[in-house]
Amino acid sequence: MMAGFMTLFAALTAVILAVAGPAEAQERGPLRIEITEGVIEPMPVAVPDFVAQGGAAREWASRIARVVADDLTGTGLFREIPSAAFISPITSFSSPVQFADWKAINAQALISGAVEVEGDGKLVVKFRLYDVFAGQELGDGLRFSGTTEGWRRMAHKVADAVYSRITGEGPYFDSRVAFVAETGPKDARRKRLAIMDYDGANVQYLTDGNSIVLAPRFSPDGQSVLFTSYRSGFPRIYLLNTNSLQSRALEEQPGSMSFAPRFAPDGRTVVYSMTRGGNTDIYTLNIETAETRRLTSSPSIETAPSFSPDGNRIVFESDRSGSQQLYVMPVGGGVPERISFGQGRYGTPVWSPRGDLVAFTKQSKGRFHIGVMRLDGSEERLLTASFLDEGPTWSPNGRVIMFTRETQGAGGQASLYSVDITGRNLKRVRTDTGASDPSWSPLLK
Repeated sequence: MMAGFMTLFAALTAVILAVAGPAEAQERGPLRIEITEGVIEPMPVAVPDFVAQGGAAREWASRIARVVADDLTGTGLFREIPSAAFISPITSFSSPVQFADWKAINAQALISGAVEVEGDGKLVVKFRLYDVFAGQELGDGLRFSGTTEGWRRMAHKVADAVYSRITGEGPYFDSRVAFVAETGPKDARRKRLAIMDYDGANVQYLTDGNSIVLAPRFSPDGQSVLFTSYRSGFPRIYLLNTNSLQSRALEEQPGSMSFAPRFAPDGRTVVYSMTRGGNTDIYTLNIETAETRRLTSSPSIETAPSFSPDGNRIVFESDRSGSQQLYVMPVGGGVPERISFGQGRYGTPVWSPRGDLVAFTKQSKGRFHIGVMRLDGSEERLLTASFLDEGPTWSPNGRVIMFTRETQGAGGQASLYSVDITGRNLKRVRTDTGASDPSWSPLLK
C-alpha cells in the first residue's frame, strides 16, 4: 500500500484488530498495531465537483460529487476539505494532477471525476482516486453508466470503490433499507412499509397504511420483503415483491399467529415464530412447496430467529431459562446452546454477514442497548444506551448496525440510527417521518 495511506491504514487496522479475533487479524496483512481505545483522526480528503463533459452533464456533476463526499464523511473515517481551500481546481479529467497544490492543503486523498450524458441519454460517470503524498493513482479508474434517474446509485458506487480501496473493507453505500414509516399520534399511529436508499433518500411506500405492518426483512437477492401484517385481524406473514408491489400470505393456519420472519441465505426458506394453542415455537417454511417444519417444542416463548450466513445454524431468543436470553441451534432443530450470560434480558438477535458476531437488543437497569457478541457469548460489547434502542440490522459489509431509537414520553417518536461496530460514529438516519424496524438489503445488483 502506498506510503501516503499508511497512517490511515494503521488506524483502521487498529480498530479492526480491536474487534476481530487473532485468525481474522492475521489474514488482514502485516500491520500489527493494536489500539483498543482512542479516537480515529479522520483522513483529509478532497472531493472537487466532477467535471461536466458537455452542457447536459452540468446538472449532475456537482450532485454526484456531493453524494460521494457525504457517503465518505458519514463513516466518520474521512474529513472533507472545503472547496474554498483548493489552490488548483480540477477543470479537466485528463489533465495531470498538480500534487503539490493538494499537499499544500494537507489532502491525503483526492477524488477526481467526470460526468457525461451520451446521445442516447445514458449518464456516464468516471473517477480516479489519488494518493496525494505518494503522487500516484490508487488503483485503476472506473466507469459507471446508467439512466439519469439512477445518478445517486452511481455516486454510491463511486464512494463504495473509494471506501473499499482505502480501508480494505467491503462496500455498503449502494444498498437500500426497508422500514416502517410512522405518522400520526402514538395512540393512532399510521404505519406503512417503505424502502429507501441507505442514507434516507428515494423513499418508496410499499403499503397503504390501512393495516398495521411490522418487521420487514429483505430477501437475499434484495427483490422481495417479508413482513408481518394484521390485515386479517391477526398477525400473518406476507411476502411482497418490491418491484410489482404484489404481496401474498405465506402461512395461514386456523387458530395460529405467525410473525418475526427471516429468509434463509438460499432465499427459498423462511424461519419464523408461530403461536398455536398458547405456545410459541420456531418453524421453517419452504416458499416453493409450502412445507413447514417445527424446530422447537419448549413450553417457553421462542422467537426472533436469524440464520447464520452459511445457513447451518439459527440464533433466537427464548425465556426457557426463566429470562429472555439468546440461544443457537442447528438448522434442523435439536438442543439449543445458550450464548448470553450477562446481566439483563437479551432479544432480537441478528447474525452478522461475516458470520463472526451476533447483534442484539439488551435491556438492563432500566436502559436499552444495542450490542454485539461472539458466537460463544464472549467479547460482549454494548454500542448504545438509551430509553429505547431495539431491532438491529447489519450493513452488507458487517461494519455498521442500524436500529430503532424511540424517545421517551406519551408522544415518543421512533427514529432510525446507525453505529459502527466499534461503538463510534453514532448518528441519526435522515427520514421525513418517524421510522422503525429497519432491514438493510444486500448490495444492489
